[in-house]
Amino acid sequence: MPRPEAMPGSRISLHFSLSLTDGTPAFDTEDEPLSCTLGDGTLLPGLELALYGLRPGEEQTLTLTPEHAWGERQQELIKEIPHSDFPAKTDLEPGQILAFSLPDGEETMGTVLAVEDDKVLVDFNHPLSGQEVVFYAKMLEVDNSGIAED
Repeated sequence: MPRPEAMPGSRISLHFSLSLTDGTPAFDTEDEPLSCTLGDGTLLPGLELALYGLRPGEEQTLTLTPEHAWGERQQELIKEIPHSDFPAKTDLEPGQILAFSLPDGEETMGTVLAVEDDKVLVDFNHPLSGQEVVFYAKMLEVDNSGIAED
């Protein structure tokens, strides 16, 4: 029986890593593989496309452009926030990543770019936005039993 290949709706398990094109590591699943269903939103569409057709034991390495990864950096996602909006004893430093609550109750992350007396400049772009990323994946398991046959 041939090994199944990954397709939309496949339940998969894989190890993967992301790095910048200069080799700087950004993320990896070295300790624990990721399991998900292709198409459920766990992975970005560009990452999913790189997995289609892979069978257990196969590997894939691709360089993804920003539009296939986290998009281009958006200047409008850099915000000035009054220093008074932060708790009084918060020690803010450039490079610090903080969680912010959105009006709908969701949380988002922001990176402190600059701290001034009366305001804090925060970047809400994803840290990998605007970057080409190298995506390496090793498929461990593919389960297509839940996909309806045509």
